[in-house]
Amino acid sequence: MGLVVQKFGGTSVATAERIKAAARKAIRALQAGNQVLVVVSARGDTTDDLIEMAREITDNPPAREMDMLLSTGEQISIALLAMAIQSMGAMAISYTGAQVGIVTDSSHTKARIRSIHSAKMRQSLDEGKIVIVAGFQGTDDEGNITTLGRGGSDTTAVALAAVLKQEGGPDKGVQCEIYTDVDGIYTTDPRLVPEARKMEAISYDEMLELASVGAGVMHSRSIEFAKKFDVPLMVRSSFSDAEGTWIIPEQSWMTQNPVCGAAIIKDEARIAVEDVPDTPGISHRIFTAIAAQAIVVDMIAQNPSTKGRASIGFTVPAGDLKKTLALLDPIAREMGARVEHDGQVSKVSLVGAGMRVHTGVAERMFAALSREKINLRMITTGDIKISVLVDKQDGLRALRLVHHAFDLDKRAVTVPPKIIPDQNPNPLSCEKKATLLTQRLANMEGIMVSDIEHQTDQGRVAIYGLPDAPGFCSQVFEAVAAAGIVVDMIVQNHSRGFADLSFSVPLSELERAKSVTNSLMAKIAPDCRVESENGLATIHVIGVGMRSHTGVASAVFGALARNSINILMINNSEIRLSVVVDRAKVQEAGRCLREEFGLVSPA
Repeated sequence: MGLVVQKFGGTSVATAERIKAAARKAIRALQAGNQVLVVVSARGDTTDDLIEMAREITDNPPAREMDMLLSTGEQISIALLAMAIQSMGAMAISYTGAQVGIVTDSSHTKARIRSIHSAKMRQSLDEGKIVIVAGFQGTDDEGNITTLGRGGSDTTAVALAAVLKQEGGPDKGVQCEIYTDVDGIYTTDPRLVPEARKMEAISYDEMLELASVGAGVMHSRSIEFAKKFDVPLMVRSSFSDAEGTWIIPEQSWMTQNPVCGAAIIKDEARIAVEDVPDTPGISHRIFTAIAAQAIVVDMIAQNPSTKGRASIGFTVPAGDLKKTLALLDPIAREMGARVEHDGQVSKVSLVGAGMRVHTGVAERMFAALSREKINLRMITTGDIKISVLVDKQDGLRALRLVHHAFDLDKRAVTVPPKIIPDQNPNPLSCEKKATLLTQRLANMEGIMVSDIEHQTDQGRVAIYGLPDAPGFCSQVFEAVAAAGIVVDMIVQNHSRGFADLSFSVPLSELERAKSVTNSLMAKIAPDCRVESENGLATIHVIGVGMRSHTGVASAVFGALARNSINILMINNSEIRLSVVVDRAKVQEAGRCLREEFGLVSPA
């Protein structure tokens, strides 16, 4: 007997008929021989209506009382769904988050799950009942009702599936179905690009990156849980029985294409802290101040320094721009630096596990944008993601261009008949894995850094003073690709009409890459300065939630600063934070970061 967790969003239970339709789906899953647990959101516009009620009373409602109010929306839904299931002849019971033991921290309106006590759910499931749980809510250690913020019901569903999977017996397989008003995950938002194609499956890492760069179907928090505890997810429509999109561990066939999807965040703000001292601890100071205000930093790009001064560029949601500037201005003045900003930019990203094996992805992306005279204001790359910052007025056009450039409207991948890989029926059979899972379950939504890796076989080429105009980046990477040189990390920052661009290549190709770049610059931008560096190493901090957990970057930078290790370049994504340091310091950097995140040093 397996366990199926079904989550129904607000639109899926907005009317009596839709509640009955959800009830029928749950009963069919039960009749198929599964135990069934259902997580439900508040109906339709109920949450918005409750917020409006609060505003009728006060413009500044206390966060604790807002949680008390907002949690009632889900309670209405679970009771009505339980009634519907019982009226159709099946047994069902409804529980609030508190009743099933969802324990969170005390961050009202944006709490994170710490643990779940599953005895009551397990008993009801074993009695043959369909268990219906209120999403989006829990209680803290003091018994106060809390809500989980954006994506809270998805997070509840996957967290419950994770806990019940780890406690399952040898015959217990678990999957989680997310029912919503769309029929799956698309290569990009079909409302923006009508020719977008629904995917049959996508990996956890790809979905994490897409969720972090604007794909709104799933929130990254729920994908973090799924990856940590290996829970297969399906995103599917509430209004049909059609197969949706599976979100599963990465499979070999997923790398056939270099890119699986594209996304846009329309409302970003770019901040550049210019002329900061190139000394240990500067990045830590900046990002610790930002993390303390729970502001999520997105793209981070630090280029090589000039004359002992560096530039750190990053993006934040446009709505957080004023708050971030207020934090940074006094820090910058004290350091003798200055802060520049632009609140009219959008971020366009490409994501794909195939980037690990296919070359030329950046070149192809930049060329597509260059042909249409779209200027790149900032560039960052990750293991499976490339992001560019463009003027807001060019954002949607840029998204459509890169979607078309990689033929994402065409089904070019051969998907095997069996998409879901075999699940380990007894994940607690291995003592080491059992210990790891116990640790994760004890702090379910905490930062999860799984490994620290380093590379010492790469060098860096840096271009200073590149004109801030469309096409220059594209020409650089076209020339490097034409020479057969593989590029890894790319970082570009802009300042006062010019850009500094740096990229890493295999150490064996460093001098040739510099020569190719010099030859090109002599033709197109003779005032630029090209330098190379062969004494560097890259440290990769790998896990989930590297970007959305605001304390990760601060913890990394702080650990390095305490050990007097200077950061020369920075790049980040949802699954990886990369920093470039002096090669002589790489072993020490790896050691202190392993200590910081409680990882065992390699034998």
